[in-house]
Amino acid sequence: MLLSLYQVDAFTDHVFAGNPAAVCPLHEWLPAATMQAIAAENNLAETAFFVPRAGTDAEYELRWFTPAVEVDLCGHATLAAAHVLFRHLGATAAALTFHSRSGPLHVGQQPDGRLTLDFPAQPPHPLLQHPDGLIDGLRATPLRILGGPDLVAVFDTEAEVRALRPSMTHLARVEYRGVVATAPATPGSGLDFVSRWFGPRVGVPEDPVTGSAHTQLVPYWAERLGKTELRARQVSARGGELWCELRGERVLISGYAVTYLRGEIELPL
Repeated sequence: MLLSLYQVDAFTDHVFAGNPAAVCPLHEWLPAATMQAIAAENNLAETAFFVPRAGTDAEYELRWFTPAVEVDLCGHATLAAAHVLFRHLGATAAALTFHSRSGPLHVGQQPDGRLTLDFPAQPPHPLLQHPDGLIDGLRATPLRILGGPDLVAVFDTEAEVRALRPSMTHLARVEYRGVVATAPATPGSGLDFVSRWFGPRVGVPEDPVTGSAHTQLVPYWAERLGKTELRARQVSARGGELWCELRGERVLISGYAVTYLRGEIELPL
């Protein structure tokens, strides 16, 4: 059996930057164990699989796998899946809808080529105590911490976030999907905030650009900065840029995507 495979760099307009995701279009679902094995073999932060819904050319079922587990939500691999449909598979709808474990997710295409994710907002809530493993894991003490799907560690400056050299062994003890470190962007940079995301519990030591984390970061920074349109950068080694907007209970997250690789997976029948 041959399966198409695309590797897409998301949240960037050029290859070798942003966050790489694998995308496998399917006609019907494979066993979960097979999809997990493919994701482990790809050894990228995420592999996305989608299946078209009958009777429509704009709706799909979508699932995401890290090398270790299936996850409930992934932004950059959703962006990558939409890019494959628009760029390579002839999708002509103004917007695509992906049905997922996190509900319906919408992706539209802007005239300049940017893709816009429409995700549910997940505002984090303040925590009074540092969870076990956080300080030893980050090797730094944040100003405040908040809880959501991820643990959000807020620092005073962008320089502190860039300087983090975390211990993955200790961070793996933090009982959240991942740990996101964030701070206001350096004044004059044209950005509002920066972040980094660490997920050793799900097999991703540091994710280059994490769209799903911004469903938590955007509500937080929108309230703190008093604005609903925000420009963000994830300051990992590869880096990536995101244009964000808080719109009620939804978060719009926009970015570019480029194809790095097209190929085939050969599976035994």
